Amino acid sequence: MDTECRGPQPGGSSCWATGAAAWSSSQQKRQRCEGSSSDQVGSSTSASVQMSEPELPDIDYVENEEEDYYMDDDDDDDCDDDNGDDSEYEFDEADFNQQLADKFDDLDLPPGVEATVPWLQKLAANEEQDGASDELAEDEITKKYKAFQQFYTVEKFSDHHFANKSVGKTSREWTKRIQHDWKLLEKDLPASIFVRVAEDRMDLLRAAIIGPKGTPYHDGLFFFDAHFTSNYPSEPPLVYYHSGGLRLNPNLYNCGKVCLSLLGTWGGSGCEKWNSAHSTMLQVLVSIQALILNEKPYFNEPGYAGSANTATGQQHSIEYNKTTFLHSCRTMLYSLRRPPEHFGDLVAGHFRERGRTILAACKHYLEGNMVGSEVPEEEEPEYNAYGPSSSSSSSSSNVPKKQDVMRVDPMGRRTQFSDSLKTLFEDLLMEFNVKGADTRKFLEEKVKKNLPAA
Repeated sequence: MDTECRGPQPGGSSCWATGAAAWSSSQQKRQRCEGSSSDQVGSSTSASVQMSEPELPDIDYVENEEEDYYMDDDDDDDCDDDNGDDSEYEFDEADFNQQLADKFDDLDLPPGVEATVPWLQKLAANEEQDGASDELAEDEITKKYKAFQQFYTVEKFSDHHFANKSVGKTSREWTKRIQHDWKLLEKDLPASIFVRVAEDRMDLLRAAIIGPKGTPYHDGLFFFDAHFTSNYPSEPPLVYYHSGGLRLNPNLYNCGKVCLSLLGTWGGSGCEKWNSAHSTMLQVLVSIQALILNEKPYFNEPGYAGSANTATGQQHSIEYNKTTFLHSCRTMLYSLRRPPEHFGDLVAGHFRERGRTILAACKHYLEGNMVGSEVPEEEEPEYNAYGPSSSSSSSSSNVPKKQDVMRVDPMGRRTQFSDSLKTLFEDLLMEFNVKGADTRKFLEEKVKKNLPAA
């Protein structure tokens, strides 16, 4: 099933014609590239997209070792189906306080709260000076984020997965087709997909896809590298997923392989397969977002779709979504600590803007609500010299609680999942603060939790 999402967006490339001519001339001297991957696996019962081999859901949540983004995923020669588990977590308040002290000396909490925490006490002069510096940095993040264009041509990629793969000898028709794809991307990219192409390597492309709302991937950033071989468009582009060593979807392997009929990495028929006359890179990106990053990825597994209407199948799907969300949170941390080249401004601005929402979702899931369910909106409290004002608290308490009609995890709070998510919550809280996200509410709760009982 082809998915289209049209919404003209301002683009950024202005040097296609000149760059393309120089590119085409220079490429005539290069050797023909290596043959493309022809990985094929199994068959699928899904009519819209073909999926990977069956994989039993990993429900034990034994914690994966935290790996740096882009460090280990390239080293995996074989695609490992293990999702990874999460070990039990013991919260060390003293250690957490020290981490906050080290990272957030300039934290701006409501007046009256700082005095309760020794490491937050500051001289007035230093607070004013440091506060001004923080505001300047935050303004810079916001400015760059708002200026970040959906489609743009950069000079080159140094960390691209296919940077060392030569495209070989190309034709004028190849260049024209790449330019056609660029124009489609610049004009019709949906608001949640961002693309960068290289001026000196027309065969390379990098895309960031925001996880759709209502899925275990919500608010996450997922990065893909693409390579157009010299046979493009006779054959589909090669696409690599930056997994960080995590398998968070049946179609996205921890070795970076993307299983999709449109890419020829899985069997398919008719419009499911690549068509050199009609298929485009835009179609590939939209298909990944809509067909892979969906609400219930568990049923992407071939043979599992038949259990979608059974209690057992639904429970397995719920457990799979829990693991998926944990991996999505880890992917956020990887992106924040080592953003992909040319996407640093997007990463910083996106998580500054969405940080509060992500943390609220973590809290919501820790209360036993299903991953991907809607998080109730809360009124922003008004602050006075003593913290949240009583008037705002009383008014918010009169608002009907949406949780009464939420979909609740029928198995309740799973200790191992909760412990793993608590660990990730603390890490995300600190990283989001560095980017200037609105985390006042969560820091207040943390301070109150650490206060001695009256």
